[in-house]
Amino acid sequence: MGGKGMWTKRRMGAASAALAVASLVLSGCASADGVAGQVGSAGYIAGDGVVTEIPVEERTAPAPFAGELIEGGEFDSASLDGVALVNFWYAACPPCRTEAPVLAALHAEFGDRVDFIGVNTRDGAAQAASFEEEFGIDYPSLLDDTTGEAQLAFSGLVAPNAVPSTIVLDAEGRVAARISGAVTDTSILSTLLQEELER
Repeated sequence: MGGKGMWTKRRMGAASAALAVASLVLSGCASADGVAGQVGSAGYIAGDGVVTEIPVEERTAPAPFAGELIEGGEFDSASLDGVALVNFWYAACPPCRTEAPVLAALHAEFGDRVDFIGVNTRDGAAQAASFEEEFGIDYPSLLDDTTGEAQLAFSGLVAPNAVPSTIVLDAEGRVAARISGAVTDTSILSTLLQEELER
């Protein structure tokens, strides 16, 4: 963790860095407007490959958020209990497809100790459910396309065009870390989650 008064950043490991170089254009997705409109028809923004960790004394909780789940029913962030992982994604985003198996593996490892919640920023329920089935995602995701409530809750940390993005919440529900761009292996997130579980 970083020193007092500063956010610390650490680069992903060598294996991740190699993958990031090999697929730079797939490091982040963007919406069809905004910044994406400035980078051409591909609609992608390269992720920076940086993990931002927030010192405990500087952490703040996101605003409450809620929404309809892909599988039906409702989600409320008040139900998160302890350390949590929040992942922003949508089905047609290639880096989201790249990281989906990694997140599924992390959930298999940590799911009994960490709450996982996806935030789908663009799709309808059928398209999102098809993605989850294809990649074996068995943690819930909420549909945020219509309301943008979850995106607003993390405004300042996750821009609407910064997908995929992954946020780790500590045991008190405060933002502990953020990964901007695709998670290409389990090592960094495993370390971040373990640190918060042991804190």
